[in-house]
Amino acid sequence: MFAQKTPAQPADTQYTAKDIEVLEGLEPVRKRPGMYIGGTDERAYHHLAAEIIDNSMDEATAGYAKNISVRLEANGYLVVSDNGRGVPVDPHPKFPDKSALEIIFTTLHAGGKFGGKAYQTSGGLHGVGSSVVNALSENLTVESARGGSVYRQSFSRGLPLGGLETVGSAGRRKGTTVTFKPDAQIFGDKLYFKPARLYKFLRSKAYLFKGVSIDWSCDPSLIKDETPQEETLCFPGGLTDFLASETSGKNLVLPEIFSGDIKGDDGVSRVEWAVTWFVYDDSFSSSYCNTVPTPQGGTHEQGMRAALTKGVKTYAGLKNHKKAGLITPEDVMNGVGALLSVFIREPEFQGQTKEKLSTVSATAVTEKAMKERFENWLTERPAAADSLLEFIVERAEERLKRKQEKEVNRAAAGRKTRLPGKLADCASKSREGSELFLVEGDSAGGSAKQARDRNKQAILPLRGKILNVAGATAEKLRANQELSDLILALGTAPGKKYSDDELRYEKIIIMTDADVDGAHIASLLITFFYREFPQLIKNGRLYLAVPPLYRLSSGGTIFYARDEKHRDAILKGEFKNKKNVEISRFKGLGEMMPKQLRETAMHPDSRTLIRVTIEDAEKAETEDLVERLMGKKAETRYQFILQNAAFAKELDV
Repeated sequence: MFAQKTPAQPADTQYTAKDIEVLEGLEPVRKRPGMYIGGTDERAYHHLAAEIIDNSMDEATAGYAKNISVRLEANGYLVVSDNGRGVPVDPHPKFPDKSALEIIFTTLHAGGKFGGKAYQTSGGLHGVGSSVVNALSENLTVESARGGSVYRQSFSRGLPLGGLETVGSAGRRKGTTVTFKPDAQIFGDKLYFKPARLYKFLRSKAYLFKGVSIDWSCDPSLIKDETPQEETLCFPGGLTDFLASETSGKNLVLPEIFSGDIKGDDGVSRVEWAVTWFVYDDSFSSSYCNTVPTPQGGTHEQGMRAALTKGVKTYAGLKNHKKAGLITPEDVMNGVGALLSVFIREPEFQGQTKEKLSTVSATAVTEKAMKERFENWLTERPAAADSLLEFIVERAEERLKRKQEKEVNRAAAGRKTRLPGKLADCASKSREGSELFLVEGDSAGGSAKQARDRNKQAILPLRGKILNVAGATAEKLRANQELSDLILALGTAPGKKYSDDELRYEKIIIMTDADVDGAHIASLLITFFYREFPQLIKNGRLYLAVPPLYRLSSGGTIFYARDEKHRDAILKGEFKNKKNVEISRFKGLGEMMPKQLRETAMHPDSRTLIRVTIEDAEKAETEDLVERLMGKKAETRYQFILQNAAFAKELDV
């Protein structure tokens, strides 16, 4: 959205003290939830569950709890219990009229994990987890069984519904129970806890801490797949059991898993790992700090990478291998399947959602724990070590070969692959900064070609709706001219032969009309990339353009709206007091003037792009959704439509 009118400069006197808004208590969380949980989407919704479950896990890792219970009820409430110490209920020294429990659940940056006395290692150190969950919940109730009594307090949207109550004798019971439901005012009424996602999360937690037992239960009416209704999760083998289950049936380089569980010299830190290598399958690395997933890696993964690389190179040196000097960390980690869990005091994360560990000392702690043990492990298994060394050297040789091929300039590569005639390529010979726009039809292609930056933007028009690859045979896919042209334009082969180095463009952008047909074409293209070029998506190179559907103008002011909801918001906001607002609807990209298309969908400074991603935690769910919607079985597609038809509020027919 942008306007083509420069507003008059307001007078300084219009900005006064009354314009300064002061948010108190938990108001900032409800006002800007994205600052605390990263958004209001499904991932953020489930992040609330993770915060409460992590509190119970912290009790377990501190040695105070052995059992955790998680129950998902039919009404959408999640109940998390543990048999730990229970939340303190005595008056807080700084706030004598309030209990510690109320302070924890209503005050940001209040908790028992700052000083390190109550918890030596924990997943939450910001002191915002419980209070943020409370602020973003429609209702939340806490029960603390402590000192022989059970105490209870209820909240709604972060505010107490009453004081702390003593509700009975605890007997032998101890621990904390939190019952809550995320607020529809924040997340909308379409989101809900998904049993499969919660179950997978709990399963990983049970693997991460060998001594804990997690009881999972879910109302049967909520289960739509193979997720168990009830199960006790407990894995004595920890990460070794986890990796064995993840690699079952895969072709591995080594006959056994390299694993270990070592405590640090400080008596507090601990490093646990399980590592193997795949012969054919893609590599993966999952890491955790104090049982919190770190999908973006961090300093602990750097330590593991260094330990494995130095271990392999040391063994290669002992064997006087002639090509040992070729080996780099990239070669060692190519094909690896690794799980890493560290427990450290007061970890530092990037961002409140804790997706990347930044504690500097974690690198040395992890490397020290793994390096010498990996070297010993290799020397004790010479046959397996030799196989691994040859495997890694082959990867190094392949990398060097790709590097040599990459040195052929981009223009020569274009002539070599005989680029499709309808491709309007960009002039730049460098991939960096280059973009390939996939548009529907010659009309849109013509407008896009005039609107583009010829130096860095290429246009490939596609004829109508492409082949649905999810329901097509490999022979039919190869015979399809549109997809063949697209693969030629990309410059790299699909599937396991994909090479990011050979990809001719930095960004691949799907740009279709802002209507139902355009959305269908976009879904077919995304399915094509998901099935044939998954690594391209994983590397963050696939995007969706967001062209406008409406043009609104009044006088000299012009705004563009991407859909009906956006149009109505602009009418109520930017054109609130204006009459005779002219609204025109674009039938397609080809109907837009090149200047309009450039300003709204193609110019980097004014366009909106949506990056297509596949979350590691949602791979199974994504695969199931693609198969149901795009696969060969019409009945599964029909069933999905029946289940989700209520979501369609407005149809563009």
